[in-house]
Amino acid sequence: MKTYKSSLVALLLLVLANVNTTKVVAQELKGNISISGAFALYPITVKWAEEFKKLHPAVKIDIQAGGAGKGITDVLSKVTDIGLVSRDLNPAEFKKEAFAVAVTKDAVIPTISATSPYRKVLYERGVRKDAFNNIFITGKYKSWNALGFKSEAPIHVYTRSDASGAAETWAKYFNKKQEDLLGVAVFGDPGLAQAVKRDPNGIGFNNIVYIYDTKTNKATNGVVPLPIDLNNNGKLDPDENFYDNLDLLIAAIVAGKYPSPPARDLYYVTVGKPKNPIVKEFIKYILTDGQKFVTEAGYIKFSKEKLTKELEKVK
Repeated sequence: MKTYKSSLVALLLLVLANVNTTKVVAQELKGNISISGAFALYPITVKWAEEFKKLHPAVKIDIQAGGAGKGITDVLSKVTDIGLVSRDLNPAEFKKEAFAVAVTKDAVIPTISATSPYRKVLYERGVRKDAFNNIFITGKYKSWNALGFKSEAPIHVYTRSDASGAAETWAKYFNKKQEDLLGVAVFGDPGLAQAVKRDPNGIGFNNIVYIYDTKTNKATNGVVPLPIDLNNNGKLDPDENFYDNLDLLIAAIVAGKYPSPPARDLYYVTVGKPKNPIVKEFIKYILTDGQKFVTEAGYIKFSKEKLTKELEKVK
């Protein structure tokens, strides 16, 4: 009897040991993830990757910024595992089996140089949507005189040279496409910010994280938001004046005060529903524990309902 009991105990211990071993192995992710695409998603993706690798040190994540166009092209041609896309996908891309998971939200903001001589007045008046249209789309407004200033200095317009989600989203605000935008074309978010920063007569647009310093919450990168006169009354009313710091702007986007577009969701795109366990776990991490880094990184956190909906896509 003792021998039987001893054998039974030994068998149970062996089973438990195997269960525990299996559990550990299941948690040990090993391999590579390659990611490319939108400048808008690059900073937060770097943060997510750093934190994910703390949990899974055997995972290597390679991330390259190059614009949303590069992201969608790379992932659909299977050059990368994930494409970072900062615009809505089109039917042709879905036809090629693009599978999009929204991971956070931000906005495209019109910008001027912090050294602009028109800055003070623009922050009192704002700029109407139709005026932006005449600057970026029709080209009717060629000098600062057109915006009510006693100045014949030309308005220097800047846009993106790369296939850009920010440019596509800014153009969508006027029911247009990126190719309809006028201006000197500059590569990437950092390049566009630098071009506007150096030009007191310049107007451009950037994603939030390339305007505001997430540590100070202020626009301290040499460019500042150019406020939109949302009700077209020729002045920037208190409920339109939410550009002073990052917290105010994010609150305005969450409340729907800042229009959408140019506010928009940001996506991780794969070819079909992700099957690679490392990619799958990374996206699941982003939609759960990774969300605690979203606000501090200068992005807008989704509601619990939205996160649950996106998480269901990858389960």
